[in-house]
Amino acid sequence: MALIYYVTQVQFDFGAVQLLKQECERAGIRKPLVVTDAGVRAAGVLQKALDALGGLPHAVFDQTPSNPTEAAVRAASEIYQAQGCDGLVAVGGGSSIDCAKGVAILATHEGPLTRYATIEGGSPRITEKVAPLIAVPTTSGTGSEVARGAIIIVDDHRKLGFHNWLLVPKAAICDPELTLGLPSKLTAATGMDAIAHCMETFMSAAVNPPADGIALDGLERGWGHIERATRDGSDREARFNLMSASMQGAMAFQKGLGCVHSLSHSLGGVDPRLHHGTLNAMFLPAVVRFNAQAPSVQKDRRLERMAHAMGLKSAGDIPEAIRDMNARLGLPSGLAAMGVERAAFDEIIKGALADHCHKTNPREASPQDYREMLEASM
Repeated sequence: MALIYYVTQVQFDFGAVQLLKQECERAGIRKPLVVTDAGVRAAGVLQKALDALGGLPHAVFDQTPSNPTEAAVRAASEIYQAQGCDGLVAVGGGSSIDCAKGVAILATHEGPLTRYATIEGGSPRITEKVAPLIAVPTTSGTGSEVARGAIIIVDDHRKLGFHNWLLVPKAAICDPELTLGLPSKLTAATGMDAIAHCMETFMSAAVNPPADGIALDGLERGWGHIERATRDGSDREARFNLMSASMQGAMAFQKGLGCVHSLSHSLGGVDPRLHHGTLNAMFLPAVVRFNAQAPSVQKDRRLERMAHAMGLKSAGDIPEAIRDMNARLGLPSGLAAMGVERAAFDEIIKGALADHCHKTNPREASPQDYREMLEASM
């Protein structure tokens, strides 16, 4: 039986952040904790969101790390409870939004946070007590603003997923104007994250035709505009389309992801300094080659349809086109250039096999398959 569910209210346009107070009121949030990071504050983007609250009482947690941690969730939850907050506003990239989702759980449920992780059987333990959340993305990457999940590094260093439809933000305020000042390197890395979502969910064997259509359109938008947005951060059309690709990738990946993300989640837990979107870009070519042999991918001509959306002549051109795009965007040439060593392969493989995305890849990967994908991505 296919579950098809869409998803939440989205305010999407230049200047949409001005609707923040309205959306808080609609969600019944009278005093939000604003979850963000130091970079968003320093760039002046946080202040735009605070101004849009129009005098609504609030507290701020601005110490979200680049990969959100259980420790950060605890620290933010303490502020939430001490300040008497009744909801959350996440302003930032996927890290801030995922951190806020962790707070939405921990501030309203008995800990520890790990108890609610998907692979620990924790999804059903997340109840309607979860705090309401409004998400204001400032990057075009994870799409967490329209997703039911969060990825958080827990205290034992595993990078785990937390999934429940109750975690979907009550509203997503997607304002491309907030991304105009994003540095080129971060634009490239987060943009490839969005593209990876569109590609990997389209390859998944689960039945969800609406998700397939959304993913293909998102891929076309993302692939066609990521270079422009990276080269010229003030290109409004490119920023609009890249933000749409990000949102669409997350709308679609309710269908499931796969080996790209099982590897990225695992390696990101082994070394939290590594950027998730950049890792996805590194793994995509090897995983596309691996998935080309999946019966469902072949039957539905999945790679041919992706190639068409990317403007390529044939499905066989996809892996090399991704490598070429990574190079043009100034991303690393492979895992070795990011400081990954082969000595970590066993730990990465162990984590990938346990990751929630492993089960939804269209072709089951063995430990040896993962080793070969890692080697090909070096």
